[in-house]
Amino acid sequence: MLASNVVELDPERSVFEAMVQGWAQQQRARFLREATIRPRVRLVQRFAEFTGLYPWQWTPEEGEAWVSDLRSGATPLRFSTVRGYQVEIGLFCSYLIDPRYGWISECTSRFGRAPLQVFHEDNSIIHVGEYEGDEGRRPMTYDETQALFDAADGRVAQIRARRRKGALPALRDAVALKYCYAYGMRRKEVSRSDVVDLRRNSKFPAFGRFGAVTVRSGKASRGGPPKRRTVLTVPEMSWIVEILDHYLTEIRCEFDHNKHPALFLTERGSRLGVRAINAAFAAARDAAGLDPALDLHSLRHSYVTHLVEFDYPERFIQEQVGHAFSSTTAVYVGVSNEYRNGLLMQSIHARYGHHFDDRTTP
Repeated sequence: MLASNVVELDPERSVFEAMVQGWAQQQRARFLREATIRPRVRLVQRFAEFTGLYPWQWTPEEGEAWVSDLRSGATPLRFSTVRGYQVEIGLFCSYLIDPRYGWISECTSRFGRAPLQVFHEDNSIIHVGEYEGDEGRRPMTYDETQALFDAADGRVAQIRARRRKGALPALRDAVALKYCYAYGMRRKEVSRSDVVDLRRNSKFPAFGRFGAVTVRSGKASRGGPPKRRTVLTVPEMSWIVEILDHYLTEIRCEFDHNKHPALFLTERGSRLGVRAINAAFAAARDAAGLDPALDLHSLRHSYVTHLVEFDYPERFIQEQVGHAFSSTTAVYVGVSNEYRNGLLMQSIHARYGHHFDDRTTP
């Protein structure tokens, strides 16, 4: 919305609302999702409430005071969260000071002040690292992964032993967690998987219809549609073939009340949601006594790490998980000491040959 289109109600409030609406409209023109736009709009409104001022009254000092407030208290926000807030408020300010939208002249003529950029290079968090996520998020070891799956299977046995309802959902949840790990999927990709996405791979006919999975709901770039990729079943994960085959022939049919295409269904015959998959992971993790910092995305980290330890090429792993850049894939890797020591010994023997043992003898 252009500044010239502001409707006179309460002058200051109407200008502010028109600014926010115009910014939202600009983002829609870039095909950003409403799920991105709405939180940004709410953040601008929160910042205005904190300062008690309108955007043409904001200064860098207000932004710095806000960040100080966000960092205080019993539960200060994470580094990456605050940085994201600074970026989004900065985007709003950039929209306001763009002369093509006329807000500088509008505010100057009405209120005698023009909007400023609140966050600049000297009062903003600089992005210097590849990874700014939670330092507690890490790949799971092989033993932790097995313990998680054992706990998920154990929940089924416990429910049956108590002769209670819920054994089928528990079976489904155990399969969903194994499926997430075996193909290195994001939680939304698991939820959005359909039965028709399971494909054959002519190079591995023994895998039958489970030789590959087509992912049609991959993480989108800003303003773009969901990305697609095909994830191949690797031999080290071939155990998933028997699990999926049993699930489709014996378990899923008990949920399918309306011929829904989803791979994982609820008891009402609808698609299993992301929250339910998260809850299934948390229940199995806690039952296994694993680190509470682990979450469902840790399975994706584990998948990448384990493919590295299986000696798959870097480019293949990047394609499997759908990363645009190899640097993104690299931050997922947390190989074991055994694997690192193996690489070290290979490097030493390649350099020194069999004389290395003599060099290390006292």
